[in-house]
This record gives sequence, structure tokens and C-alpha cells, in this order.
Amino acid sequence: MASKWFETVAVAQRRAEKRLPKSVYGALIAGSEKGLSSRDNLESFDQLGFAPHIAGLSSERQMATTIMGQSVSMPVIISPTGVQAVYPEGEVAVGRAAANRGVAMGLSSFASRSIEDVCAVNNQVFFQMYWSGDRDTMVQRLERAKAAGAKGIILTLDWSFSNGRDWGSPWIPEKINFTNAVKLAPEAIARPRWLWSFAKTGHLPDLTTPNMAPVGTKPPTFFGAYYEWMQSVLPSWPDVAWLRAQWDGSFMVKGVSRIDDAKRVVDLGATTLSVSNHGGNNLDGTPAPIRSLPAIVDAVGDQIEVVLDGGVRRGSDVVKALALGARAVMIGRAYLWGLAANGQAGVENVLDVLRGGIDSTLLGLGKSSISELSRDDVVAPADFFRKLGP
Repeated sequence: MASKWFETVAVAQRRAEKRLPKSVYGALIAGSEKGLSSRDNLESFDQLGFAPHIAGLSSERQMATTIMGQSVSMPVIISPTGVQAVYPEGEVAVGRAAANRGVAMGLSSFASRSIEDVCAVNNQVFFQMYWSGDRDTMVQRLERAKAAGAKGIILTLDWSFSNGRDWGSPWIPEKINFTNAVKLAPEAIARPRWLWSFAKTGHLPDLTTPNMAPVGTKPPTFFGAYYEWMQSVLPSWPDVAWLRAQWDGSFMVKGVSRIDDAKRVVDLGATTLSVSNHGGNNLDGTPAPIRSLPAIVDAVGDQIEVVLDGGVRRGSDVVKALALGARAVMIGRAYLWGLAANGQAGVENVLDVLRGGIDSTLLGLGKSSISELSRDDVVAPADFFRKLGP
């Protein structure tokens, strides 16, 4: 029997594609419009190189750090992603994997498992919120997250409701009922291992969002929650400042590309900001976060923690981001490929791949710690970086 272990995230992605129904895999690929941003997120890392040393290298490399008040074993955070129907245990499996590898986990408002379930297996959970519903509803969600044990909040603002893709969007049902099951049957039957993984549990994939409803009430479907979000009045900067004031702990604003927005995030008292274009699912043509990172770090990096989210697939990508000023990175599709390929063990495998890549890159650069990294360690084309906004 072939080994389930994989040596790179790219291998995990290929296995995920073979295992998942076409529509499910397509939902993970995502992207928007022409796919310019989603491609740039990956290709930008390929344009960066290193300036290695060949002697006097360190025999020990340290990669532990702190982020949002949490001590973690390496500078990698599980980024919050919506309903994870790629594996029966979904976010609970991810939470266990992250805990076993000593990294923090972001949990989506649109997750298929509750904040209580995930905090029960991981004590370093950051709860992610969108600006959805009225103020009372959002305060209730914050209070629920705190009661469950969440250590921080991630407010995601980088979304423009783009819904067209040149390559076509996958069909995702409102819920799995008999009619929709029949429609999905040809795809599911073509992926018997995925189908069997759910059949063994006696449950169909869960497309509801328990974190979007009060405890003890019926959760909305993913599209029901999405509709609430789309119908909510768009937040102003004073609105964001109000929400931040409702939480007395670590608070990240995710989705920053511009320097002026970064300064506003600092002014409202956030502890952390994420340079992100929502994995290329936001306004297409937004530059890859790694291109915008140094300018934002130069502007506000001494006042707030800056993390990068977008395009990270290797430990060397993590090192590139850190050398350019990020405190940590967030990963999304990378761990989802692992989850699809091999459940909890697959997520742990992805984290191990990243850890090994960070370690070998530090070795080549002659560093004994991630704290020693600097921009001198990275080689970039003359026209690589972007400075957006005043």
C-alpha cells in the first residue's frame, strides 16, 4: 500500500484533487474573475531568491515565536476558512493537528464545527468574524467566543463579493438533501474514498454554520449565513473601532493592502494586521501580499504585529515573508489540501513540511533563529515590490 505521507504541499494538492469530488475541489481552488491575484500570490514567491552562506552555519535553528499573545512553535497560523466538507471531522481535525504541532488556529464564523468543539481540542484558537448582522448580534458572537476560550479575534474585511470566474464556479448546494444528493452522486461515486469516509460516520457533509447562530438554536446553512453577511450595512472605520473596543484581548484586522489602511488599523487599537488579498478571492488585480508587505512594515511595523496571508506553500516562503518583515504567516489552501488528502494526519504532515522547510532555509542562510532574518537575505527583482496608498 502506498504511503500516505507526502513530501510537499504540491503533492498534497494532487492527492486532494484525486480524492475530492470535482465541485468540492473547485471550491477550494476558488479565485475570482480572471484569477490574476490568485496566480500572483503563488508566482510572486517564485520571483524571490536567497543570498546563502556556505560555511560557519548554525547547527541549531530556533523558530518559536509569539503572535497575538500566544507562544507558538513556529511562525505559522492556521488561517480561518469556511465550511470544511473535505473531511468528516473538518475543523476539529484541523484543531487537533494544530495543537499537536504547537501552532495557533483561526476558526471561521462560517465553519462547519462550533467554536466550543474546536476550543475543546485546541487552546490557541482565534475566532474570525465578518461584519455581519447588527451590533447586538456581533457582540453576542464575541461573548460566545470568549466563553468558549478563544484567545483572540480576527476581523476579516478583504472581500468584495466578486462571484464570476472565467473558468467557471463549482455548484455548491444550499444543503445536502435527496435531490441535491442525486445531482452530486456522479461526482461522489467517482471519488469512492471520499464518499466512504463520510459513509462510515453515518452523516452527510455538514453545510451549516453553527457559529452564526446562538447556542442551542438551529444554525443557518452556509448560504443563509452568507446572505446575512451580504445584506449587512458595510462598516465604516468608526464601526471597526467600535468592534475592536468590544474585545479586551488580541485583535487582528485581516485584509490590508494599503499603507493608509494599515495606519487606520493602528489608530483603532488593533494588536495585529494581516496583509492579505483573501487568497486571490477579493478584488482581482490586487497585488500579492508579499509585494505589499515591506512598505506596510516600514510604515507601521514598529507599532503593530504584521502577518502575511496568501500564497505560502513552502517553508522557504515563510522565511521570505519573515525576512521582509512579517512576524508570522497564515496558511489556508495548504492545510486544506492536507486535510483532504489524509485528515488530521495530513494537516500535521503539511505543518511538518513547512517546519522542515523553514529549518533548511535558515541553515542555508546561516541563521540560528528566525529573529536574525533581514531583507539582505532575500533577492528580489527591481520592480517586484508595491507601495499602495499614501
